[in-house]
Amino acid sequence: MVTYHEITPTGLANLKQEVEDLKTIRPAKIKNLADAAALGDRSENAEYSAAKRELRQLEGRLRYLDKLIRYAKVTHPAASDIADIGNRITLKFDDDEDQATYELVGPAEAGMGQDKLAINSPLGAAIQQHHAGDTVTVTAPSGSYQVTLMNIASA
Repeated sequence: MVTYHEITPTGLANLKQEVEDLKTIRPAKIKNLADAAALGDRSENAEYSAAKRELRQLEGRLRYLDKLIRYAKVTHPAASDIADIGNRITLKFDDDEDQATYELVGPAEAGMGQDKLAINSPLGAAIQQHHAGDTVTVTAPSGSYQVTLMNIASA
């Protein structure tokens, strides 16, 4: 069974751009490996081992990105007052009155930049499907706390 994961249009574009960027540096990594292999005995060749490891990491990242792109379900944020993927939300942390604004995103794009909040994180899961003005309890590994959803807007 194939599991699709939700992603915003911007997140998908970022994944595709990363693939293109990696493809442009791939020939240099292959050349580095060939040059290191030409130095002689591969069993004691640190340059060869390092070049091989770098190329293997690049190839692994390309396979991972390909899978993310292939199984992505692009989600367009709906113009509604319910917190969901693609919305920009402003939260007030009730214990210290701090406020923060995040874009709710799927797990695949959570690490793509600042102010991205994964929908499957404790905070993201707690506020999902709530309305502006709602106060929710977030259960996190370090303890529970409350946040108030101050604003919801399309990203």
